[in-house]
Amino acid sequence: VQLQASGGGLVQAGGSLRLSCAASGRTFSSYYMGWVRQPHGKEREFVAAISWNGRNTYYADSLKGRFTISRDNAKNSLYLQMNSLKPEDTAVYYCAADTSVLNICEGRYEYWGHGTQVTVSS
Repeated sequence: VQLQASGGGLVQAGGSLRLSCAASGRTFSSYYMGWVRQPHGKEREFVAAISWNGRNTYYADSLKGRFTISRDNAKNSLYLQMNSLKPEDTAVYYCAADTSVLNICEGRYEYWGHGTQVTVSS
């Protein structure tokens, strides 16, 4: 699976952004998909994940209520709606894919692509 994230940018605190991830290659709908992020100088961290059919979603506790993950299997696309953004959300955001949601949550995902920079100004 080849993954390419997009939609990042510079936004003021309290603003919103919607990230997209385009997938190609192996059957997209067979995989759990997720978002992870890496603040500058820090380790990559789990953000959110979604089951193959979109019925089950998983979030980092600190992000629940502000971020929403979704997918469109017909378009081979994954999305992350980010609201009420905070400066601490500044990071490079990556989309990831794996057959196990646990692997995504624990940073052991099989596939990931180029990230997109999100910068939140105070």
